[in-house]
Amino acid sequence: MGLRGNAVLLAIVLRLSMIPRPEAQLQYGYYQNTCPQTETIVMEEVKKGLAKDLGLAADFVRMHFHDCFVRGCDGSILIDSTPGNTAEKDSPINNPSLQGYDIIDNAKTRLEAACKAVVSCSDIVAFAARDSIALSGGLRYPVPVGRRDGRVSLASETFTNLPPPTFNLSQLTQSFSSKGLTQQEMVILSGAHTIGVSHCTTISNRLYNFSPTESTDPNLDPTYASQLKQSCPQGSTDTSLVVDMDPPSPTVVDSSYYKNLLVNRGLFQSDQALMSSQETAAQVNLYASNGFIFNWRFALAMIKMGKIGVLTGTDGEIRLNCRVIN
Repeated sequence: MGLRGNAVLLAIVLRLSMIPRPEAQLQYGYYQNTCPQTETIVMEEVKKGLAKDLGLAADFVRMHFHDCFVRGCDGSILIDSTPGNTAEKDSPINNPSLQGYDIIDNAKTRLEAACKAVVSCSDIVAFAARDSIALSGGLRYPVPVGRRDGRVSLASETFTNLPPPTFNLSQLTQSFSSKGLTQQEMVILSGAHTIGVSHCTTISNRLYNFSPTESTDPNLDPTYASQLKQSCPQGSTDTSLVVDMDPPSPTVVDSSYYKNLLVNRGLFQSDQALMSSQETAAQVNLYASNGFIFNWRFALAMIKMGKIGVLTGTDGEIRLNCRVIN
């Protein structure tokens, strides 16, 4: 996106930020006086991580999403399990597929050395997601911060709050609506699948055991299905086998994800479900043909998602170690 596009989005975001939102209580430039190097430190650590593994960009975006949809954006996804409790990060939904916790730890260690007990783990996750999008070709949007960290993390809550890849359009719409997000925002946030990979075990039923009458999902392009079967052999339980979410550009934030949907090449059932109504299909067509609109709407939706159920003021805490409560 050019400078003009960035300027337009920045103006929109700043305009929106001036509208009173007592439910959010987040601010742009929150750490400007208390820890001005915050964003620089997080960006440096994310850059180091991506230099070793570009796939971490998708992990940080997914980490932010999975954090916000369970108990709100409170950093609970970072908490380690204990002998008496299985935490969110060890839910089958997140483990072993979600990586990058060590990068968050590195950023937190540096921030504690620079500004003790000032920057929350939940804000670090929000910055890391934004930086990953920007470093992958997307828009670097301003992040409102001031979140505080939660003290509870339960693996059981991931199953009831995170939409699985088998959801249909109605189920997806309801899931996002329960978090205060519109159907349009659901469609644009689904565009996060423009980067990253999926484990073969996640899509095996769609390839080999879709229904009593269909072995392969009939909504999946046959040629694409054949390619996926070559990468994901039937009956394999090897969790190291993965396929790209967006084969044309798996490490670039762009609108090719939506172009895939137009030719029945959405990897998940929940991806292809976006083509099942005229209204959502029209949005898919728009984003497929206009990367500018995709970029700025995606940025705005990420900002809104980052406000779900936040803890502010005296609620929660500023964790000194992101893995354990104080």
